[in-house]
Amino acid sequence: MSDPAPPASDDPLVWGDDGQPRSRLFGDVYFSTEDGLAEARAVFLDGCGLPDAWAGRRRFVVGELGFGTGLNTLALLDLWSRTRPPGARLHVFSLEGYPITAGEAARAHARWPELAEISALLRGRWPGRARGLHRVDLPELGAVLDLAVLDVAEALEGWDGRADAWFLDGFSPALNPQMWGEDVLRLVGARSAPGARAATFTVAGHVRRGLAAAGFAVEKRPGYGRKRERLEARLPGEPADSGPRRVAVVGGGIAGAAAARAVRALGGEAVLVEAHGLGAGGSGNPAALVTPRLDAGGGPPAKLFAQAFRRAIQLYGAEAADAVIAQGVLQLAPGERDALRFGKVAASGLFEPTALAMIPATETASRLGEPAPDALDQPAALVVDPGRVLAAWAGDIVPADVAAIAPAGDGFSLRDAAGAEILRADAVILAAGLASAAFGPCPPLTPVRGQASWATTRERVPAAAWGGYAVPTADGLLFGATHDRGETATEVRADDHARNRGTLAAALPALAARIADLPLEGRASVRATTADRLPLAGPADGGPPGLFLLTGFGSRGFSWAPLLAEHVAAQALGAPSPLPEPLADLVDPARFRRRAERRGLP
Repeated sequence: MSDPAPPASDDPLVWGDDGQPRSRLFGDVYFSTEDGLAEARAVFLDGCGLPDAWAGRRRFVVGELGFGTGLNTLALLDLWSRTRPPGARLHVFSLEGYPITAGEAARAHARWPELAEISALLRGRWPGRARGLHRVDLPELGAVLDLAVLDVAEALEGWDGRADAWFLDGFSPALNPQMWGEDVLRLVGARSAPGARAATFTVAGHVRRGLAAAGFAVEKRPGYGRKRERLEARLPGEPADSGPRRVAVVGGGIAGAAAARAVRALGGEAVLVEAHGLGAGGSGNPAALVTPRLDAGGGPPAKLFAQAFRRAIQLYGAEAADAVIAQGVLQLAPGERDALRFGKVAASGLFEPTALAMIPATETASRLGEPAPDALDQPAALVVDPGRVLAAWAGDIVPADVAAIAPAGDGFSLRDAAGAEILRADAVILAAGLASAAFGPCPPLTPVRGQASWATTRERVPAAAWGGYAVPTADGLLFGATHDRGETATEVRADDHARNRGTLAAALPALAARIADLPLEGRASVRATTADRLPLAGPADGGPPGLFLLTGFGSRGFSWAPLLAEHVAAQALGAPSPLPEPLADLVDPARFRRRAERRGLP
């Protein structure tokens, strides 16, 4: 099943003469012409038994087919803000094939001033329009919204959550039949928790039959306004709710700090254990690039790279803004094939319309102050100060050297070399780079030694990358880096400074000449990589339940960690992951075993 072709205009919404927002594609109104808010409350909130259904719950999940103007979500958040159980978290999963802008949402919401505060909060973080999943954090309300800008079947098939309530609010079944097919309703049933309730404005026979076939008991109820009837449906069973969980995070680099942040954001308790201080490993340079890995294939890897980049720049901007050294990165395209590939990535639809653009050599040269090739302009890409990011996200640190992790009761005991217990936790996330393999089953990790060089200087140039890189630091310029597979030594080498100068001179000779006489500082660290150059993020394959891996980032830790840490934290706490299942499979530690099994290998 696929959605209809997009409308000729980029704007899916038109305003009628009556001031009512209508779908350009489907010719239907976004909400009741009488009172859309009153209808949302009657049909969806009351229809799903809210707020009684979340009384006493620590986590409640709502799914929605048809985000539209966000009105149902506003009504839900308003109710949640007034009746939320203490410390509880609300997860909203919605999908929208044709998202509107925040400005259009403001106009639509303006008729309900009682929602102005929550509307402003949501619109200030309004999701983008790139294909894929967008996460909106609402910590003020103890809520998070995951909006899938995807085909309905793709969105539901990829979501790993289980909803306690469903708002079935697509455009009319007669005008948008794809949203109401039996296969879609079957997926709704499969993505529902025991006792889940569903509500909708339509009583169409095929919708009733589809919900019944998906396992719901379906009843007609009095409708709202001029609609005589509506539907309520319920799955058998009773909801289950997990209590708070304590998660130990081993490792004080960007993987560990991002994991601690993600656990806390989901309402868990995070305890980060690190013996040598934050950034002692691969996350300790004075600057780090946050750029997407560029894949022109358009398949799951390209989607993963785009979503990881989108989430990284979103979180650094929102929660570590003082760590941002510079915004905007030029990816140089030295050959015609590079330019073609970069152009294809920019046009893929996986990034926001203004996130990537090819620029000619003349503009590249103008920005860099010396001759340069065409480039992929990445205005949203960042250079961040690693130390500030780690300090913002790590939280309290237990300064200990973990020597062993063993099951203990329903959780784990972390012990030092003398056998003394450091702490106990319900789950453990191993985010210690190469050392992660010492504590449980782990696919092979390859060490890669990298030495970066930097100089104190007033020389300021835009951040640029080309295989090597040159980026601003707080007080100078960082460039490099070497890439030596299989090496684990961390002493700083004069020969590697010379190699880094050579890499810089090959791409930006004028800049290299200007800093040729400046003394260099440097740092060498060892990064962990996997055989397929993708991270490990998920349960330790063959390990005890509750043991997770978050490692194998190579040199892209600051781009990978924010999203993948949220994925692993969600798995540890039993919350919906922001990562669609086909993309989660790419980083699942079990992928190597599965591939071997398919090939008949031991």
